[in-house]
Amino acid sequence: MGVLYMAILERDRLVAFASGGDAPVAEATEETAAQATEETVAEAAQPEAPATIAAQNAPSGSDGDAQEARKPISVVAISSTAETVDNAVLMRGQTEALRQVEVRAETGGQVISEPLRKGAFVEAGQLLCEIDIGTREASLAEAEARVLEAQINNTAASKLAESGYAAETRAASARATLQSAEAALKAAKKEIERLRVTAPFEGLLETDAAEIGSLLQAGGLCATVIQLDPIKLVGFVPETQVDKVEVGAMAGARLASGLEIGGQVTFLSRSADPTTRTFRVEVTVPNPDLRIRDGQTAEIIVSADGAAAHLLPQSALTLDNEGTLGVRTVVNGNEAGFVPVQVLRDSIDGVWLTGLPETVEVIVEGQEYVIDGVPLAVTYKGAM
Repeated sequence: MGVLYMAILERDRLVAFASGGDAPVAEATEETAAQATEETVAEAAQPEAPATIAAQNAPSGSDGDAQEARKPISVVAISSTAETVDNAVLMRGQTEALRQVEVRAETGGQVISEPLRKGAFVEAGQLLCEIDIGTREASLAEAEARVLEAQINNTAASKLAESGYAAETRAASARATLQSAEAALKAAKKEIERLRVTAPFEGLLETDAAEIGSLLQAGGLCATVIQLDPIKLVGFVPETQVDKVEVGAMAGARLASGLEIGGQVTFLSRSADPTTRTFRVEVTVPNPDLRIRDGQTAEIIVSADGAAAHLLPQSALTLDNEGTLGVRTVVNGNEAGFVPVQVLRDSIDGVWLTGLPETVEVIVEGQEYVIDGVPLAVTYKGAM
């Protein structure tokens, strides 16, 4: 009865109640939808932050790669301080006799002296070859007689000219004849002197002297003499190092036999070899016992002005992208760098390098795996 009463008698209030309760709910729903639409449009209108865009566009593994790139690379380095070392120019060469002469006859004839054998030591002026005098002795006697005759004629002509009994021209002719005879006498004596062929200096015979009974012509070879004390070391220095060599500098050498010798630079060529563009260097070395022979191979070292250099292991050397020789160094405490170097010389303990600062930290292990600016995890070990 109550429900029927409400449905019939209170129908208007019931409809109003039902309408009034739903309207607020509908209005709230429409308001919320409109606000959400406005916020979406506003967010779409605003540009995204660069970091957000990069994070959205980055591949899934890029975060791991970035962390890996920042990871320091482990290397081993040593701290090196420059030392002043004696500089030197190294070259290969050979020994050479100080003098070598082919002694030749100045006149012709038959050899009448016993020959000296090669290897014999001879003194300066010692007889090597003697030539038969032949008719030269008669020529000498004739020259002496002509001089005597010319002297008599000249004396007579001079006295007559002084007394007025002879012309002055006759006296002048007599003097000329005397001078000619004296010149012929000197030539005859000189020809006899040439019969004895002697050593021009002390040394060793490199060849046998001319055999007895052989015929020597003028210019014919009697013997070859070489002087080995002192002896020369001859090498060739490249044009890049020629300015380091000076006449008077001390030098040393090691022969192929192991013998070590020393001397002084006595000659430096001013003209380069047109083929090799090198300059001839001669070092004079004492050789009193004649142990050093002509033509032996030698490694020659010429001392030069000292230079500041670092002694480093040869394995520390590397190349940059342009092919320049150098070493990798630790810079700014924990970053890799590259410094070009020049090799001064090598030794049993390593290589001496120039071009580095006074004090430097050089990477000796792992240098092939780093480039400039790469962060490092450095482990130091004792210097060489």
